[in-house]
Order: sequence, then structure tokens, then C-alpha cells
Amino acid sequence: MNTKIQSIISASIDVKKQILADAAMIDTIGKVVEVVTLAFQSGKKVLFCGNGGSAADAQHLAAEFSGRFYKDRKALPSEALHCNTSYLTAVANDYSYDVIYSRLVEGICEEGDVLIGLSTSGNSKNILNAFAAARDQKVITVGFTGASGGKMKEAGDYLINVPSADTPRIQESHILIGHIICELVEAKIFG
Repeated sequence: MNTKIQSIISASIDVKKQILADAAMIDTIGKVVEVVTLAFQSGKKVLFCGNGGSAADAQHLAAEFSGRFYKDRKALPSEALHCNTSYLTAVANDYSYDVIYSRLVEGICEEGDVLIGLSTSGNSKNILNAFAAARDQKVITVGFTGASGGKMKEAGDYLINVPSADTPRIQESHILIGHIICELVEAKIFG
């Protein structure tokens, strides 16, 4: 059992070491920090979406902005799009699960907002539809995916594709990268 535990921890560390060594990914993370900072400084929103564990991660990261990260400071306008279960179940029932996020993007997003979609495969239809709706409204899109990037590779403005095909390792790195973005954005805005 201990050997298996050590193997899982080692696999997680290995993925993070690959991210650390990837200058292009580090540069993309820095660009996303700038984009998110500018959005908040311009009075815009940063919204998140995902499915399953990625929905939980989306909600977690939105809360870091709307609540607090390190600093006691004013709330930043950020939310995960799946949190209204009445909306979610009505739209999924009346239309399709594939449009749960795109309809919200159409209804509440405006030019200059940022939409961050988390999908380990990069192929989540509802997130791809949300990115298409966001493009129509000049909303900046950021994809958090696994190694291939899936269809989100071409659908978004920025892609952070974690170098793994293993869902738990990808999600662990999504939280790491999300926390980095939250920490640096908070520091840029609040000092």
C-alpha cells in the first residue's frame, strides 16, 4: 500500500515538474494573470465553468476571487456558472445539457469579461458551446485542459493544457495553476 501511495504522489510531482520546465506554459499563465487582472480593474467579471470534479474546481477558484485568497480585501466579481441548480436543471431539461453554460454566457456576459473553462479532455460540449457564445460577445476565454487540449485547443483565446492524460493528475495541476493565478492577480490589484 505505501508503495502505491508513493507512486501516486510521485506521478503528481512529475506532472508539476513538467509544467515548471515548460517555458511556454509559464508564459501563458503569466498572460492569463494579466488578462484577469485587467478585467477586474476594468470592472469586468471572471466566470468559471466545468463538469463533475472540474465544476468543483471552478467553484473553488471563483470563490478565491469573490471571497479572498491571502488578503482581506473587497470581493472581486467572480462566479462558477453551475451554482444555480434551478437554472441548471431547467435548461438541461427544457433544452439540453449542452447549452447550460452558453445560455448563461449570452445572458450575463459582456465584452471584456473572462470565461475560464475547465475540462480534462478539452472536449466538453457545454464548455465548447460556452466558448463559442463568448467569442460572439467578445468575452476572453481560457481553457484549462489535459495534454491534448482536445477541441478547446482551437476554441479559446488561451490554453493551459496540463501535460498528462490522467484526470486526477490534470485536476491537481488545474488547482495549482488556478491558485497561482489567484495569488498573483490579488497581489497585482491589492498590493
